[in-house]
Amino acid sequence: MYRELSKRRKTGVTLQLLWQEYKADHPEGYQYSQYCLRYRGWKTTLDVVMRQDHRAGEKCFVDYAGMTMQIVNPKTGEVEETQIFVAALGASNFTYCEAPPSQKLQHWVDGHIHAFEYFGGVPHVAVPDNLKSGVKAPCFYEPDLNLTYKDLADHYDTVVIPTRVAKPKDKAKVENAVLQVERWVLAPLRKQTFFSIESLNDAIRERLEWLNDRPLSKLEGTRRSLFVEIDAPALKPLPQHRFVRTDWKINATVNIDYHVEYDGHYYSAPYQLARKKVDIRATWSTVELLFKNKRIASHQRSYRRGRHSTDQAHRPKSHQRLTWSPSRIIGWAESVGPQTGRLCETILERQRHPEQGYRSCLGIIRLGKRYDESRLEKACHRALQVNACSYRSVASILKANLDQQPLPRSKVTTLAIVHQNIRGAGYYNEETECSSKNHTEN
Repeated sequence: MYRELSKRRKTGVTLQLLWQEYKADHPEGYQYSQYCLRYRGWKTTLDVVMRQDHRAGEKCFVDYAGMTMQIVNPKTGEVEETQIFVAALGASNFTYCEAPPSQKLQHWVDGHIHAFEYFGGVPHVAVPDNLKSGVKAPCFYEPDLNLTYKDLADHYDTVVIPTRVAKPKDKAKVENAVLQVERWVLAPLRKQTFFSIESLNDAIRERLEWLNDRPLSKLEGTRRSLFVEIDAPALKPLPQHRFVRTDWKINATVNIDYHVEYDGHYYSAPYQLARKKVDIRATWSTVELLFKNKRIASHQRSYRRGRHSTDQAHRPKSHQRLTWSPSRIIGWAESVGPQTGRLCETILERQRHPEQGYRSCLGIIRLGKRYDESRLEKACHRALQVNACSYRSVASILKANLDQQPLPRSKVTTLAIVHQNIRGAGYYNEETECSSKNHTEN
């Protein structure tokens, strides 16, 4: 009966219909009102809520509030909605909240950092919802955490245990904390106008201190007094340095020149890993390359796009004696033919720095192995004629067999038309001289 009623939207079954069927089988049974009363009494025994015991310093519940705040752009008057990050400790209900610029990963991580610093310690477990910023793939048994979020947990020596999907009772603490924040922090600020995130967070911090110092209705003391007594002594100490946010690039391919690209810059890896996949972990200051979860290279991060950071130890011994140069690239290209050399020279000249054209030239030269050096020479000649000086253009010419077709003819200059009714430039010169002469005589 309970299962049928739970699917009534699909089956159309109602309690009255079930009573009628029951009455047909049991004429002396309960009347409808008693039948409903007994069913509802039985139903209350099904949804038993387990009371959770929260140990001191064990769990910190984190989530975003449903209520948002508005920030007005002082120049344009445009209004932008901003989310509210909330964190609450399980034993004392001590609460932290802030207004981040967005729900993106970097602001999600920053919210945790600020909460831990506000608590003055680190809980043993962080319990988030299955927000995409923190959990890439929800799973009851082995949830797939975002790698940056996992790095945060490792840095602070804590663990992340997401709640079950669509189970708000798993994080009842933060649900209640969100309610208190919306009621006592955000609602009193609703009539104020804020022109920046900073001014909004200043006002939120003031109201937050009031909330944590507000006497509890069912317990003696305040959230702060319970925190000092229960949670604070049990928290893990903060690490010596604040977590530096990391960005990841998974399954990046190491090029044949044993460099891998990240954010427009190229970093070297050991030459044995050419054509293999590596993971990249980057901070604002360093870029690390990992192969099979083992770090195989570390570079100082560079923000110069198109440039290279090369560790000489990553080169094979034959390359350690040599360095790339424009003359070497052009010389290699000229060994294919003069047109190939001229095209590579043109490509290098058009770059702000020659190294930006090295890969294009190397790609063009290697096309001679796939097709034929004679065909490559014709394709380069055609690319120069139509001013399509790039690797993609040459590859497209060869793929379409355009190198085996005659070059497009240049435009034919149209001869001037000679006709007795056409005056020509001399007529106007004569007219100008006459006008000048008449003007002088007058």
